[in-house]
Amino acid sequence: MSVKLLMTWDIKQGREQEYFEFVVREFIPAIQRLGMETSDAWFTMYGECPQIMVGAVSSDQKSLEATLETVEWEQMVDKLLEYVENFEYKIVPARRGFQL
Repeated sequence: MSVKLLMTWDIKQGREQEYFEFVVREFIPAIQRLGMETSDAWFTMYGECPQIMVGAVSSDQKSLEATLETVEWEQMVDKLLEYVENFEYKIVPARRGFQL
């Protein structure tokens, strides 16, 4: 059964341009190299919730958990943390559309 990695974070103030360049040039390609497919991305304009939510689908939970233990994943998260704060993630059964 397919699973989805749901990631949320807030962009650090003053790092917006660098953040977007990193996500497009490095983070999304790395996710794809690691065997996940980006399924959705949400930007919160108003309200008390994470500013960004990204979903990435994997074929099954076991392979996703193995991916999250790789050095490449850890390096990408470390680099992402240069631009964001309040990073969190969880694994849920994959469905279409918005998921929490």
